[in-house]
Amino acid sequence: MSAPTDRPPCPPPLPLSRSLDELGLTAVLLFLVVSVTRWLRAPSSPIYVADLGIALAVIGAFSGLLLVALILSPPGRRSGGHMNPAVTVALWLMDVFPGLSVLPYVVAQLTGSVLGVVLARLTWGPIVESADIGYAAIRPAPTWDPPAVFLAEVGCTLGLILLVGFFLAHPRWHRFLPPALAVVLAAIIALLGPLSGGSANPARQWGPALLNAQGTDLWIYLVAPVIGAVLGAGLHHLLIRRFHTHQPLTYNLSGPEPARAGAA
Repeated sequence: MSAPTDRPPCPPPLPLSRSLDELGLTAVLLFLVVSVTRWLRAPSSPIYVADLGIALAVIGAFSGLLLVALILSPPGRRSGGHMNPAVTVALWLMDVFPGLSVLPYVVAQLTGSVLGVVLARLTWGPIVESADIGYAAIRPAPTWDPPAVFLAEVGCTLGLILLVGFFLAHPRWHRFLPPALAVVLAAIIALLGPLSGGSANPARQWGPALLNAQGTDLWIYLVAPVIGAVLGAGLHHLLIRRFHTHQPLTYNLSGPEPARAGAA
C-alpha cells in the first residue's frame, strides 16, 4: 500500500525581517532571564533567595509569564514567537514552517541569546560574572551524569513539542497555547532546574555558556532539545495517522494565522 500523499505544500520562505524579530525576542528573553537571576541569586541583592529550589521556582514562574508576553507582543505575532531552535525545527517537520527559513531563524535565535547576555553584562556589570550568577548558565546537579541529563532534555522537549502540535492543530484552542507553554516551562524549570538544568531550548544555554566559558556538557543542551523536537514531531505525525487528529495549521504560537510572506 502506498504512503498517503496529502501532505500540505511547503510554505514559502519568510521575509528576513521575521528572523530579526526572533533575534530581538530572544535577546529580550535572555536579558531578562539573566537579570532576574542576578537579583535573586546575588547574595548582595535585597531580594536574594538562598534556597536554589525556591529561586528556580520563582525564575520559572517569571520565565513563563515573560514567554507569554513575548509571544503575544507585536514581534512575537509577526515571527511566530519561537525563541527556541527546537520549536522552529519541530514546526518545520510538522509541515507548517518553511524549510528555507529554518537556518535564518536558528541563527537569529542563537545570536539573540548572545546579545541578550551581553546587554545584561553591560547593564548590571561584573556581578553577572560571579560564581553565584555565572551569566545564568545552566548546570546539572553533581549527582546527574551526562546520559541522565541528555535523556531529561530530550524527554521534556518531546513533551513540549507534542503540546505545541496539539494546540496548533485545534484552532478553537489556539489562544490557550501561550498560557499552557508558560505553565509547562515553569514546571520544567522548577522541577528539572535543580537536577538536569531544565533548558529544553538551545538558545537558553548558548549565550550564557559562551560568555561563562562553560563548554562542559554544552553539546547536551544544544543537541538533546533538537533530538526531542525531531522525535516529538515524528510522534505527532504518527498520532495523526493513528487517531486521525488534525495537522497543525500555523507556525505562530500566538494562535492567529500569520500574514503571508509576500504581504509583509
